Amino acid sequence: MNKSEIEWKEELTDEQYRILRKKGTEMPHSGAYNVHFEKGTYCCAGCNEPLFESNTKFDAHCGWPSFDESIKGKVGYISDKTLGMIRTEIVCKTCDGHLGHVFNDGPTQTGTRYCVNSVSLEFKINNNDLK
Repeated sequence: MNKSEIEWKEELTDEQYRILRKKGTEMPHSGAYNVHFEKGTYCCAGCNEPLFESNTKFDAHCGWPSFDESIKGKVGYISDKTLGMIRTEIVCKTCDGHLGHVFNDGPTQTGTRYCVNSVSLEFKINNNDLK
């Protein structure tokens, strides 16, 4: 998805732009989806692409929404050596929007913790879950 910086700035809120396009981080415990556990799908706030299903979400007590698995093929991985650390950044494969980071310290069976900024996400209730 090739959009100019001007197009992104027009479409996103200032906070979404700072996080999705400039690789920012929201303050811990401040995001709308940190302690949100409804059934549905978490999509990219930049392009609406589905990224995570609610049944993969767990409370990691880290201050950001945490998932133990992404929807296959929807998340990209980039080596991040900023801030004097070696981490793996996660991005939306469709629009390259910054989502957060992934760690191998998850408490579930996968051992994975996708630590995601709420601002990077939009939540959608699945129609099948309403029945």
